[in-house]
Amino acid sequence: MYIDNENFEKWMEKLSKKLTEIGQDLKSLINTDKVLDDNEKILDNQDLAFLLKVSFRTLQRYRVSGQLPYFTIGKKTYYRANDIRAFVRERADFQTYKQFEKANQLENQP
Repeated sequence: MYIDNENFEKWMEKLSKKLTEIGQDLKSLINTDKVLDDNEKILDNQDLAFLLKVSFRTLQRYRVSGQLPYFTIGKKTYYRANDIRAFVRERADFQTYKQFEKANQLENQP
């Protein structure tokens, strides 16, 4: 197989860009001790949308408005269980929150 200089340079440019992305993702993962406490439960967008019975767009609105704390690793969004509990607690009456907590086993988790 023969690759001319122009194609080779384009290929190397793509490879370099991808390696840079991977490096940034690895740096994010290495620094997770600053993001997560030991034994802290996290959920991703899909988990939280299912749990709260809302759409991905609704989660995005909560994030953009600052109502729901989150963090990203690479291009993926995550939420801490403690932040989710506080978010639901602020928006639901006591009885509804207790039902949510019981149904989703969020009681007394670190």
